[in-house]
Amino acid sequence: QVQLVQSGGGMAQAGGSLKLSCAASGRTDEGYAMAWSRQAPGKEREYIATISGSGAVKEYADSVKGRFATSRDGAKNKIDLQMTHLKPEDTGVYYCALAHGRILPAMRATAYQYWGQGTQVTVSS
Repeated sequence: QVQLVQSGGGMAQAGGSLKLSCAASGRTDEGYAMAWSRQAPGKEREYIATISGSGAVKEYADSVKGRFATSRDGAKNKIDLQMTHLKPEDTGVYYCALAHGRILPAMRATAYQYWGQGTQVTVSS
């Protein structure tokens, strides 16, 4: 089993910045692909960023490209999401995810078996 614990987030004004962190424990003997997704009220979950097991490959959704950046602590299964130039439409619950056994990043829910508890991000205009 793998457990993911998220921290960070909160409230910010439009144009501001926030940071999320996610740390995995349990069966994490090597670096696996991890991702960030979010869900706004009344909307489907959107995968917004993913990072490979080594941290060398990253992919972003168009909605956050150029504003958000994900990184990981070496080959450890600990990742951050630095969010800048925040917009009100970034408001939602953010989740990290881990794809056990997978190295390459993926922007789809079916690749992931474990998720964090979710963190609220609220951006005011």
